[in-house]
Amino acid sequence: MKVNKIILRNIRNYVNLSLDFTQGINIFIGQNAQGKTNILESIYYGAMGRSHRTNVDAELIRWQQEDGSITIVFSRMNIENSLVMKLSNSQKKEIISNHYAIKPRELIGLLNVVLFSPEDLMLIKGMPAMRRRFLDIEISQANPSYYQQLLKYNRIVSQRNNLLKKIRENKDKPDMLDAWDEQLAVAASKIVTKRQEAVKKLAMLANLMHRKITASKENLTLVYHKHEITETGAENLIKEYKAKFVQQRQNDIWRGSTSIGPHKDDLILTVNGINLRTFGSQGQQRTGVLSLKLAELEFIKSETGEYPILLLDDVMSELDATRREHLLVFIKDRVQTIITATEEKYFPDWEFGKYFHVENGTIVE
Repeated sequence: MKVNKIILRNIRNYVNLSLDFTQGINIFIGQNAQGKTNILESIYYGAMGRSHRTNVDAELIRWQQEDGSITIVFSRMNIENSLVMKLSNSQKKEIISNHYAIKPRELIGLLNVVLFSPEDLMLIKGMPAMRRRFLDIEISQANPSYYQQLLKYNRIVSQRNNLLKKIRENKDKPDMLDAWDEQLAVAASKIVTKRQEAVKKLAMLANLMHRKITASKENLTLVYHKHEITETGAENLIKEYKAKFVQQRQNDIWRGSTSIGPHKDDLILTVNGINLRTFGSQGQQRTGVLSLKLAELEFIKSETGEYPILLLDDVMSELDATRREHLLVFIKDRVQTIITATEEKYFPDWEFGKYFHVENGTIVE
C-alpha cells in the first residue's frame, strides 16, 4: 500500500498544498510547530476518519476558514484509489471514496496505516484503554467486519448503561436488563474471540522482533487478559458473561455502568517472565513498544497481503541509536514510511529516502 499524493485545502497551517510521495522513505525535517505533523495527521485522518491529536474535526480547519478538505491518492494492490474528506464548521463531514460518498463506518480498512508517536511510548505503562485501542485499531484495519462488531458492542453497552441509570432512578424495572444481557453476552464473545485470535498471532510476531532487537537475550510474551472471565470458546463465553451480568446486576445499577466485558480487558506483556508494565525498565518498555509496532506492520500484511503505511511522528529523538537502527533497517525497501523529525542527524549517512524541509507551512524538497 502506498500514498502517492495528498492535497490539503485549508487544513491546519496549509492553504493549498499538493505533495507527491516516494514509494520508500519520506522524511520531513523542521522545527516544532512548522507543519510537519499536520502531514501525518492528514493521512491518519484519511485512514481512520479521526485525528490522533484531537477529537474535534473542526480543529483541523485552518484558522478563520469555514471549511477544508483532505484528498489522498493511494495505491492498494497496485490499483489507484482516492479518498476525499470534506470538513466544515457548520455541516457534517463528507467522505468520498473513488467518487462515491461513503459513511464513516465504511472507511476503516480502505487505507491502512500504523502510527508511531511519542504518546505510544506510554502504550505499555499507560492505562488498559490504550492497549485495548491498540488492538482494536489493528484488528479493525485488517478485518473491517470486526470494526462493525465493535461499534455494535459499544452501542449495546451504552444502551444498557442508560437503562441501568433509569432503573437506579426507579424509572424502569430491573427485569428489562434480561434482553440487553443476552445481546451483550453474544456481542462480547465475538469481540473477545477475535481479540484472542489476533493476540496469538501478534505475540509470535512481536517476540520475533523483540529477540532481534535484544540479540536473543529477551523473550516478549503477550497475553490477552479477560476481566473476571475464565471461559474460552464462544458458547462458554456467552454463558459466563450472562451469569456475570446477573451476578453484578445490583452493583451495575448502583454504578449506572456495565462492569464486565471486553471494554474492561487488558493486554499483558512480560519479558523473560517479568511483567513489563510493573517491573520493566524504561529501556525494556521502549523496546517492547517498538517490537509491538513492528509486529503490527507484519500482522496487517499477513491479513491483507501488503504492508500498511508507517507514520513516524517525532519518535526518532525518543529512541536510542540501537533502537533507531533496528527500526530504520526494518523499514528500508519494505514499508512506505513518512517520518517527521527536527534534525537530519537521526538518519544514516547512506542514501536513505526523500527529504522535505518544512518551515511555516512551506515545504521544500
